[in-house]
Amino acid sequence: MGIHYDYKSTKSAKLMEKQAKREKKLAERKAKRLAKEGIKKESDKDKVLDSSKPITLDFLTNPDKE
Repeated sequence: MGIHYDYKSTKSAKLMEKQAKREKKLAERKAKRLAKEGIKKESDKDKVLDSSKPITLDFLTNPDKE
């Protein structure tokens, strides 16, 4: 009978620990995802079209070719 008493008295503490662990894991995943996206966004900003150059058909079909 002591098992049930112990379970009921520590249930809320265990639930709070689980919630904290879940939130910590989600925060780590979000930070990792944002770090990955930040690297990609910086590289995309480097590719800005020069307004003085005309846009050609070759550029539209194969923009990676320089």
